[in-house]
Amino acid sequence: MKNISELTDFYYKTLYPVLESLEQNRKTLRHRIVVVGVLFTLFFIILGYSLLDAHIIQPDFIIGLIIGYIALGGALYKWLISDYAKDFKQKVIKPLITEIDKNLRYSPELHVPSEYFTRSRIFTSTPDRVSGNDFVRGKIDGVELQFSDFHAEKRHQDSKGRTSWSTIFQGLFIISEFPKHFKGNTIILPDAAESLFGSYLGSWLQSNNFGRNDLVKMDNIEFEKEFVVYGTDQIEARYILTHSLMEKLLTFKKRSKHPLSVSFRGGNIFMAIEYNKDLFEPSIFHSLLKYKIAMEYIKTLHLAIGIVEELKLNQKLWSKL
Repeated sequence: MKNISELTDFYYKTLYPVLESLEQNRKTLRHRIVVVGVLFTLFFIILGYSLLDAHIIQPDFIIGLIIGYIALGGALYKWLISDYAKDFKQKVIKPLITEIDKNLRYSPELHVPSEYFTRSRIFTSTPDRVSGNDFVRGKIDGVELQFSDFHAEKRHQDSKGRTSWSTIFQGLFIISEFPKHFKGNTIILPDAAESLFGSYLGSWLQSNNFGRNDLVKMDNIEFEKEFVVYGTDQIEARYILTHSLMEKLLTFKKRSKHPLSVSFRGGNIFMAIEYNKDLFEPSIFHSLLKYKIAMEYIKTLHLAIGIVEELKLNQKLWSKL
């Protein structure tokens, strides 16, 4: 697999003429978005004042107007950038993925199947609505890997019948084959309790997390500070989480710089990295020629695809489990 330095060279040497063409389109699109945004906002301001003068405004109506402004504004923005986003993904993201490994297939409109999200057991809530894009699938060193942007939401309804949505997870969801079929479930989550309340109170809160299986204590101090482990089989969980694997997960978490959750179920490892944004959408208000913008795309792709190499999943380390 190509390293980050090689991918950066490819980005600037091979894709640069494409980037220059896209950069001109980006500037034109940015101007159009600003103009449309101003007109759209003025329309809602005028509408609000007109309703105020007509004494139609009620508290619920104000809330509805604000929600309508946000929802329609978001839909309008997505419509304005849709053609540019498709162009960017076909001309930049797809070649980058192919350059990393020619065995990988890229489908910008698809996402990982929702049943994998539920099967992972990382999250206790079952989503009522899922969406996503930028689906990548293929084999790295003989190991099946797939990932995409993924957004899972829960529906809520208040006493007046109004529906609202809350995010269960938004970010990069990765599924990879693992060289062992597990009998039980082992789930690794960010250790928010110990970080907030300290080791004693944090451990008590962890062990009384009633939506989870039994708490599994590990003997790696740094790993315990970053993660909390739950499992249906204490022995299997400790066999899976060798010192080497714990160190590699710590390294992976530091490289992502975002909350990381992991589960081992069946013959797969599932990883959820929270980003709270679409990762491979084109930058509209920042130049594509900027080094920082380029590196964000490259590092994210390399992180997701590099899981096989990082965790050495092609090695039968757990074959005797």
